[in-house]
Amino acid sequence: MIRKLFPYTKGYRLKSLLAALTIVGEVVVEVNIPFLMADIVNIGIANRDTGFILQRGLMMILMALLSLGLGMLSARFASVASAGFAKNLRGDLFERVQAFSFANVDRFSTASLITRLTTDVNTIQNTYMSAVRTFIRAPFMLVAATIMAVRISADLAVVFLFALPFMAVFVGIFAVKTFPRFKAMLSKIDAMNASVQENLTAMRVVKAYVREEHEDEKFTFSAKEVRDYQIKAEKLLVTAMPLAQYVVYICMVAVCYMGGVHIIGGKLLSGDLISFISYIGQVLSAVMMVAMMMVMLVMSKASASRIAEVLDEKPSINDDEADAELNVNDGSIEFDDVSFSYSGDEGNPNLEHISLRIASGETIGIIGGTGSAKSTLVQLIPRLYDATSGSVRVAGHDVREYKLDTLRRSVSMVLQKNVLFSGTIRDNLKWGDENASEEEIEAACSAAAADGFVKSFPDGYDTELGQGGVNVSGGQKQRLCIARALISKPRIIILDDSTSAVDTATDAAIRKALREELSSTTTIIIAQRISSVMDADRIVVMDEGRISDIGTHEELMQRSEIYREVYISQQKGVA
Repeated sequence: MIRKLFPYTKGYRLKSLLAALTIVGEVVVEVNIPFLMADIVNIGIANRDTGFILQRGLMMILMALLSLGLGMLSARFASVASAGFAKNLRGDLFERVQAFSFANVDRFSTASLITRLTTDVNTIQNTYMSAVRTFIRAPFMLVAATIMAVRISADLAVVFLFALPFMAVFVGIFAVKTFPRFKAMLSKIDAMNASVQENLTAMRVVKAYVREEHEDEKFTFSAKEVRDYQIKAEKLLVTAMPLAQYVVYICMVAVCYMGGVHIIGGKLLSGDLISFISYIGQVLSAVMMVAMMMVMLVMSKASASRIAEVLDEKPSINDDEADAELNVNDGSIEFDDVSFSYSGDEGNPNLEHISLRIASGETIGIIGGTGSAKSTLVQLIPRLYDATSGSVRVAGHDVREYKLDTLRRSVSMVLQKNVLFSGTIRDNLKWGDENASEEEIEAACSAAAADGFVKSFPDGYDTELGQGGVNVSGGQKQRLCIARALISKPRIIILDDSTSAVDTATDAAIRKALREELSSTTTIIIAQRISSVMDADRIVVMDEGRISDIGTHEELMQRSEIYREVYISQQKGVA
């Protein structure tokens, strides 16, 4: 695990080293302070030498200030190093997630990925900060204070040296027992985050159906589970600290008793006993830090294993063997005996034996009932998913031969769920082409029947959109998404039920503009309304993951029972 995370310290290793060196310097200075205190008692007070007392007292003050300064420097170096480490790690994690296919994201869930990018990285960051300070300070203090104590009295040092192995065993047992509990706790945090994300995304639906109380209960249940698992995970750890303190305090009582006997017997000076007890306090402090280190290590181990899962995840779709020089020269598409399963199980296909040829510049309509795999079919073209068997070709080449960037820049897709981002309308439209001119933006909006309502806003194209485009209607959002796709000037454009929220007149206007503006572009229109596809060159009728029929509107009306039934039912609805 350390080997996997170490590369992310790049650029901050010097700061980490300086944090470690300054904390070692702090310990060296700190362990000498009790030694000076012993001199004050044994020499200064015993001889009533005020000058000696003042000299040693001044040295103690200077050492304390030096220790404070070194400690502050160490804290600063560690904070900068850990923040930089977290930045590197979080950046690479986000880059990995961006490279994931839909299948990879589905395996982890969005909420879990958010938790790993935030909570888990924060845990690792805190552990790293402790690693370059506390993990150095505690063992070094333990060794240095023990050596100084042994120098004063080897007999007394045996007392707490005998107790240290028992304490180490206690802490080790607790660490092993608590790791699986912390891992389970983090999975419950994932579930709680999923509940929050779902609720915030669907806030309008929640309010529309007056389900606030239900959502409150659901969240309360998730929060209660997190609390219960946190208590279960930390219950053992909070027991470890008092046990360690109990053992050390017993040692201190034994040392005080034996030290008193040694003083009476003339084997030990009073100042040496006071100094020895100070060193025991430093040992106690080091042991407590070791116990805290074990707590952090247990928590960070659980988080690190979850982060490693993301780092080790191989994107199910990659272009490592693709030809970087290959370009999409036209918009022709061919499905050659394609089958696909979301689960990867060929025995449970979502698409089955699809064979279809689409000429460049052709307009294809796709229609079918809910669950007929219309969207699944078109998502194979830009490789949002890969076919389980068979092949998908664009411009005569298998889609796997193209670099993903090249392929997806040539295939614009307006998904069922229209997403706009925070920023201005112009910012959102430039996702299609960041170098698009004002004329190109206006032309795309005109083709998508969006220019009218955009210009009606006081700020026009500079109108700020709320998160997810909450200040525009569903139909306006759809038209902006279509305009964004048009700006990229694709070889292929796919409209996945992307005019469902506009009226029939606007739908017709958009289709007319697409025919005129994109005469050389292959257009695929998925729709529920037959009126949206009836003037397409050909219409594909999907049924339960298979192609039921292909033809023009007139041909399908004659021979396709599924198509005819849908048309008649929609005509009755209009009547």
